Amino acid sequence: MSDLNRSAASGYAQQRAEAGYIDEGLRSFMLRVYNYMSVGLAVTGVAAYVTAMMAVDNGQLTSFGQTLFFSPLKWVVMLAPLGFVFFLSARIHKMSATGAQMAFWAFAGLMGLSLSSIFLVFTGESIVRVFFLAAATFGAMSLYGYTTKKDLSGWGSFLFMGLIGIIIASVVNIFIGSSAIQFAVSVIGVLIFTGLTAYDTQQIKEMYYVGDDGTVTGQKAIMGALRLYLDFINLFMMMLQLFGNRE
Repeated sequence: MSDLNRSAASGYAQQRAEAGYIDEGLRSFMLRVYNYMSVGLAVTGVAAYVTAMMAVDNGQLTSFGQTLFFSPLKWVVMLAPLGFVFFLSARIHKMSATGAQMAFWAFAGLMGLSLSSIFLVFTGESIVRVFFLAAATFGAMSLYGYTTKKDLSGWGSFLFMGLIGIIIASVVNIFIGSSAIQFAVSVIGVLIFTGLTAYDTQQIKEMYYVGDDGTVTGQKAIMGALRLYLDFINLFMMMLQLFGNRE
């Protein structure tokens, strides 16, 4: 009987140790995801600021700025990040961990080029203020998604439908130029990307448990960082439309 008790206690201790190992591994994985995302945001911010400085000289657009913002090149700059997202999503599992990182940094830089116009439209003070507002909202919702015991998978179809809706409305509004549509898209967009932040965080946690190869885990971390990066960027842009002060 004592041997049986010792065996049961040993098995229980082993289960606790294995659970601790998994939790530690998950924490390490999520930290890597957040680190990649943070560096990506830093690359985007620097690229956007440097591009804006090159585009303007003494309050006037330079030839570079004219070409970037008022020539057909603007459509390439605007749509290139979207194409890069599709490429990265489709090819990331075939890349090495290093290759996936390099592709992510390149995408972040390209996104910075695309977002550089915000420095010409909004005041620097309001950009900083909205950035911290978006960061606080993102942090709270990501923490909720990480810690909640509630299954958020049911949110997926609703959020996806909302995302498709605001994409279509945004494209239509490019040609209409309605301030009412822009306001509605921004309000709904804030709600959608706030929800997606929590949903994606939980999905990234679940993604960690599928497979344990080190290289695959590195690729998953990049893919998770990309999802959260896009959530943050879109949340920031929607909030900027609502709360940013224009030049």
